[in-house]
Amino acid sequence: MSNAHTHQGIIRARKTLSIMPTYTCTAACTHCASLSSPKERTNLDLDIVFEAIRQAKDLNFYNVVFTGGEATLRWKDLLTAIEFAHSLGFPIRLVTNAHWAHSLEKASSRLDDLIARGLSEINYSTGDEHVRFVPLQRVVNATVAAVQHSFRVTVVIELRAQRRVSKVDFLKHPMIAALTAEQMEYVHVIESPWMPLNPELTEQYPDGVAVDSQNVNMRLGCNNVLQTYTLQADGRVGACCGIGMRTIPELNVVTTESPNFLYRAIDEAEDDFLKLWIHCKGPEKLLAWAAEKNPEIKWEGMYAHHCQACARVYKDPAVKKVIFEHYEEMVSEVIQSAWLDEEYIPMCLNNGHGEHL
Repeated sequence: MSNAHTHQGIIRARKTLSIMPTYTCTAACTHCASLSSPKERTNLDLDIVFEAIRQAKDLNFYNVVFTGGEATLRWKDLLTAIEFAHSLGFPIRLVTNAHWAHSLEKASSRLDDLIARGLSEINYSTGDEHVRFVPLQRVVNATVAAVQHSFRVTVVIELRAQRRVSKVDFLKHPMIAALTAEQMEYVHVIESPWMPLNPELTEQYPDGVAVDSQNVNMRLGCNNVLQTYTLQADGRVGACCGIGMRTIPELNVVTTESPNFLYRAIDEAEDDFLKLWIHCKGPEKLLAWAAEKNPEIKWEGMYAHHCQACARVYKDPAVKKVIFEHYEEMVSEVIQSAWLDEEYIPMCLNNGHGEHL
């Protein structure tokens, strides 16, 4: 088995292991990023979770994230896995819809258990889709409980043009508004575009959010591709954060049936020029480039989220045809970007000592 020093791969920035213990969820959101729902019953064996965490340690991954589905539905296994990852020195994040926070007291009790096992950070997902199944009050309870534990919390709220739940609404909730400025230092509230999984569907967003020719140059590469490796509930390992992976086979690189599956995932993923291109340049710029070659490819004003633009790259035959016929024109530029990001800039930031961040 390779070790971290001989198996760094092209992408030298430290990587994230994301684990979906289950596809089961208490919610059934339309366009769910992982196709999770209460009807799903696919689960990972705990032994596989342990093995992935061990390999991530050998490969010098930076952190471990538990997500889903709703990871807390595997409560005992989740606590055991968090404890194991903590014993190996990992920072650990949990992404949850906070369905368990029926009251402030229950939320506090759950956080007691999570923090005692080694959890470092918690993220709550909410918005118009989520509140159909998990009342906003539970996210508020869970947020206040985290603050009372002096624990970092991020609340991610769905962003679309017309919505009933917004960042402003959340911050105006009496229990959140009552927090002191010092307590609010533990709370980070962001809005993230809610995207259809189908790249042919267009969501409506506030002005300036969707990508177009005026703002595409401000879009960055996708740090999740080749930097986050996601162990999914069905045993597949994907080379990105997980949004839409179940509908894009190309993003799934190995299964846990392969020996040393996390090592193999890195090898397989980094051998794919398109993934490196998306990592360095981002899918929006790739679509803009493809449209220059084929003006029939329309993209402006359609996408606000990296992942929906990425789905378009992989699923649109016209875009795929342009990539196949012209990708060689981009090889030198992408390789140069990768070298700057992964070699030269980290070396300069480390005062020229040649050590990677």
